Amino acid sequence: MIDLVSTLQRHFGHGSFRTGQEALVRAVLEGRDVLAVMPTGSGKSLGFQLPALMLPGTTLVVSPLISLMKDQVDDLDRRGIRAAALHSMLSADARGDALRAARLGDLRLLYVAPERFASDQFTQLLREVPIARFVIDEAHCVSEWGHDFRPDYRRLRDAAAACRRGDGRAGRPPVAAFTATATPEVRDDIVDLLGLARPHVIVAGFDRPNIHLRVVPVAGDNEKHRVLAGLVGSRRALVYASTRKKAEAAAGTLQAAGIEAAAYHAGLEDAERTRVQEAFASGAMRVVCATNAFGMGIDRPDVDAVIHVDITGSVEAYYQEIGRAGRDGRDATATLLWNYADVRTREFLIDRGREEQPERQGMAVDPADIARRKDLEHRKLRRMVAYADATGCLRATILRYFGDPAAREPCGACGNCDRRTTLGAADLDLVRTVLSGIAQAGERYGRRKIVAMLVGDVEALPDALASLPASGALREERPRTIEHWIDAACGAGLIRVSGDQYRTLSLTAPGRDVMDGRALDVSMAPPVALPAKGGRRASTGRRLVAPRTGELGLRARASRPPAGQPHDSPGPRSVSSVGVSDALRAWRIEQARRRSVPPYVILHDRTLDAIASALPASLEDLRGLPGIGPAKLDAFGDDILGLVAAVLSKTG
Repeated sequence: MIDLVSTLQRHFGHGSFRTGQEALVRAVLEGRDVLAVMPTGSGKSLGFQLPALMLPGTTLVVSPLISLMKDQVDDLDRRGIRAAALHSMLSADARGDALRAARLGDLRLLYVAPERFASDQFTQLLREVPIARFVIDEAHCVSEWGHDFRPDYRRLRDAAAACRRGDGRAGRPPVAAFTATATPEVRDDIVDLLGLARPHVIVAGFDRPNIHLRVVPVAGDNEKHRVLAGLVGSRRALVYASTRKKAEAAAGTLQAAGIEAAAYHAGLEDAERTRVQEAFASGAMRVVCATNAFGMGIDRPDVDAVIHVDITGSVEAYYQEIGRAGRDGRDATATLLWNYADVRTREFLIDRGREEQPERQGMAVDPADIARRKDLEHRKLRRMVAYADATGCLRATILRYFGDPAAREPCGACGNCDRRTTLGAADLDLVRTVLSGIAQAGERYGRRKIVAMLVGDVEALPDALASLPASGALREERPRTIEHWIDAACGAGLIRVSGDQYRTLSLTAPGRDVMDGRALDVSMAPPVALPAKGGRRASTGRRLVAPRTGELGLRARASRPPAGQPHDSPGPRSVSSVGVSDALRAWRIEQARRRSVPPYVILHDRTLDAIASALPASLEDLRGLPGIGPAKLDAFGDDILGLVAAVLSKTG
């Protein structure tokens, strides 16, 4: 069996693989087509970068964002791995250099944008350069079911077929598709549209247990801006908004609160976008308020919080964006500020954007295709609204959406599970009345008719419903209040909703036990009171509770270790270790400034922690520590040893 660990250590400085990485690398090396679905931050890129060093030919990587390509090529260059990118921001000379290097076989990896396959010159290049693997990153873009469909991705099947294999064998090179967010229907779409032949499908767990999920109902934009600074606090954060105007407003709110923040969106000048992106990547700026144009090329491991001030267009988009938090494995928070009025903005963006997009790209407009795509995007938006309205475990709601069998509730790490409590007598009586009404109705009606029957609004109901004993039993409650309690009972597993278009309600076995009085201790997350206009909480009685926005994010922040202490540290460290840690961080900042790169590119936090714990006295001691490969050892080994020795001489 191939010794992959030594290759990993030599080129990437890691002594072991993360969970799932080794199986992915071996699948790509085997030469079969591969579809890999792994969560953001799991290290998917190693799945094609490491094989690229071991296979004959150049690995071609299709990537959707220039910033994403640039960051990966820069990182590979720093590791001594020959790589290049072809995109519209390069000068003609730079593109020419990349093409020549590819033709000469000097590149291990060549990154290209999907639009490049419309070029006849590039198509000719595919016939000249031996291709080891044809890799599609962010492969959900090929699927209409994916959250970021791009028509240019539809060319990739034919483009792969035009390539020459690096091993000299007949046929196209093996194709490997990678994505972080793909439901079962998206996976099937990717396999079909890319023409993957008997692919090895790897679906890692979607769960990011270190990200604490929260949904906070708000009355409108005024309340959003009142709570935003408290949600950010002193943390490194990404704030996402649905429009450019809202991104700028969020940045202005934070700046007024004394928090250094900047807006980022496609309407800014190139120089300003570059300034903001580089400032955030280097650590010079803590907070960026952005549209979804920001983030895919950012690999800061220490983002503490992701806050959405508006609902996203799909669960896929939301999960990818919150996946930029907590990549260092430490606790982080993801907060959605939820107001149903924001759904109208998303609906407008779907309807208008879908009509204009083909025309902007110079493509023929097919009205039937546009209508079908609009319908699909509206369905995805409704699924996101269902998440925002969920009263059950938020984590389980997302995992079930992606078909992850690991979905369990309660998870203990989301806002709804935090609020889970044993019902008092009055609330339990209300829930039993709701359950009894569903049972009396024969478990064959949807929520709207059940609610109308319970509150006594029977004029439009069939006689069979209007004449039930439960009719009018909750006439003193608002219909919206009853709807919330039905949602809460669904989240607690007491009520089941049919999967067909009728969405009928029925009782589960635990629900029958509660209704009949056999279960007395009933635990669930009580519904949250949605704010009324003007910021006041809706007057819904004592049965609905308001969220405590002032406490958001504090739990995750409190669990992080102090700066300079590794998160798995068993306890206080020696004075020498602390001194070395502080000195290493100061040295790293200086090195990053000299090279104009983010500090973590010099050495990752976990590497600094390992050095501070080991206190190496020789290059041999330093060799083999996490993140110290041959390139890092040559570049920084003497400096690190000198720094450690200097601190030890001072501390004794």
